[in-house]
Amino acid sequence: MMKFKSIRTPKSVFPLVLVAFLCTMSYLLGLYLHSRGKTPMTSNAIFTAELPCRPFQTTQPVDTSPLDFSAHHSADDLIKFRSKTFPPCHAKYSEYTPCEDTKRSLKFSRDRLVYRERHCPEKNEVFKCLIPAPFGYKNPFPWPASRGLAWFANVPHKELTVEKAEQNWVHVDGNKFRFPGGGTMFPRGANAYIDDIARMIPLMDGSVRTAVDTGCGVASFGAYLMSRNITTMSFAPRDSHEAQVQFALERGIPAMIGIIASIRLPYPSRAFDLAHCSRCLIPWHLYDGQYLIEVDRILRPGGYWVLSGPPINWQSHWKGWQRTKSDLNADQNAIEAVTTSLCWKKLKQKGDIAIWQKPLNHNHCRKTPKFCSPENNNPDKSWYTKLQTCITPLPNEIDGGGVKLKKWPERLTTVPPRIQSGTLEGITSETFSRDYHLWKKRVGYYKTVVRQLGSGRYRNILDMNSYLGGLAANLAHNPVWVMNIVPTVGIDTLGVIYERGLIGTYQDWCEAMSTYPRTYDFIHAGNVFGLYKDRCEVENILLEMDRILRPEGAVIFRDDVDVLVEIKSITDGMKWETRFVDHEDGPLHREKILVAVKNYWTLPNSL
Repeated sequence: MMKFKSIRTPKSVFPLVLVAFLCTMSYLLGLYLHSRGKTPMTSNAIFTAELPCRPFQTTQPVDTSPLDFSAHHSADDLIKFRSKTFPPCHAKYSEYTPCEDTKRSLKFSRDRLVYRERHCPEKNEVFKCLIPAPFGYKNPFPWPASRGLAWFANVPHKELTVEKAEQNWVHVDGNKFRFPGGGTMFPRGANAYIDDIARMIPLMDGSVRTAVDTGCGVASFGAYLMSRNITTMSFAPRDSHEAQVQFALERGIPAMIGIIASIRLPYPSRAFDLAHCSRCLIPWHLYDGQYLIEVDRILRPGGYWVLSGPPINWQSHWKGWQRTKSDLNADQNAIEAVTTSLCWKKLKQKGDIAIWQKPLNHNHCRKTPKFCSPENNNPDKSWYTKLQTCITPLPNEIDGGGVKLKKWPERLTTVPPRIQSGTLEGITSETFSRDYHLWKKRVGYYKTVVRQLGSGRYRNILDMNSYLGGLAANLAHNPVWVMNIVPTVGIDTLGVIYERGLIGTYQDWCEAMSTYPRTYDFIHAGNVFGLYKDRCEVENILLEMDRILRPEGAVIFRDDVDVLVEIKSITDGMKWETRFVDHEDGPLHREKILVAVKNYWTLPNSL
């Protein structure tokens, strides 16, 4: 009789059986959760839609602690986070700019055009609806084609085509606008006008990188400076020249609604290498020279002021300007007197263009007007700060020539003077270096999540909390421009951003931004909502983001996962699609990324 040997199961089989059992149970649990509508977060969840995404800048160090999976929401919290639907606003608000509303402005003084400054709605006046795009709205033309083209349906205004018909500002061509690059004071076009300026001062060697254009019209001056690696902050009020700033933004040119009236411009001191006014109609010599004193505040040592139009070359134009010779001569003499008191040197006046240069220091100035007292004047404080009649003194390190800005593009990665001098508490050269490399990593990661970032699909980018400008710095050589925002409630780093050759402005996110609806293709919000916790409602900030975001535009939120859950509960009711993405260093971070896309929708044709 044949005997069979007993076969023993190797001990190594039992762990394998256990692992197989656990995997099977995990799979079944996943199926169960999926059937309940749960979706796990994954770093591989990538939108197939066109998403514009930018790295976020935070004023706080990244929390790298492991995720806490315990419940943080009570039943009341879950009810609070349920989505509510926001209806469309009325069609008449398609171009609503809350803080520059023309009806509200009529309540304020006409003296010095104060009524055209920012006047934001009260809390009970804030809209809880979605600003609609006009019927037929289309994605703007890609840059650089957009410099000369815009869709008529996007900005349906013909006023400038009639009012400025002979000055070559803008023409209607079927369903498009064409922008030939003309201007009141540059009939041969903006390029030729800039060439005239370049024959008087250096524009191509990298020493001039940032410019400000006051009363910019449709911003053709700033548009054509871009080909010379000069980024211009263009601004003009919302006035009878309907949609001029809106045209600029539609063309992919940096611009915002603004005016010099009674308060400082929302930029830090020593921000710009060049300031420009081409028939901008600002009475520079009035009010004890306050407007030129404000230009002096925002100009860098050695910076240039370019003026064309009245009263320059009045001898040739006085009849066309419908002014008397004596009036125009008096205006020019008054401007010359103010510039002399500021110790500006008049470099040249040729034809219709005059150029002055700010001194490298004021040590030998005549001191009329007087210098501002350092104890009572923060030269960077400009959010709702009244204009002054005193000169902003320059820091000793710049007066003495010890710290000088590099030329572009070296300026972008060199430690800025404000950091070198130690004037920003807690921010050192090492901080700056770490931040730059951190953002280099983040931008690279974002481009894998949003593959069209930097490709030209998204032109106008807004960073709501820019810190040192790391996002913009790492996108500087892409076909985009970034409006860097430094919130008024955080540390003031906007001067550093300008010293890097980037542009931006101050902003309180409890208020609306001074821009038109549908300004930006992409918005980055990094730790913004934690910054404004208990200051204003989350949904109000999100509704403002919706107002200034273009249809099919995208947003990257970067914050604690609990904050993002609340944000998602609101954006779900705003016609946005959202998806969670892991931190670039992996899933074991409480900080997560929420990527959102604003769905395309417009007013119906009947409206």
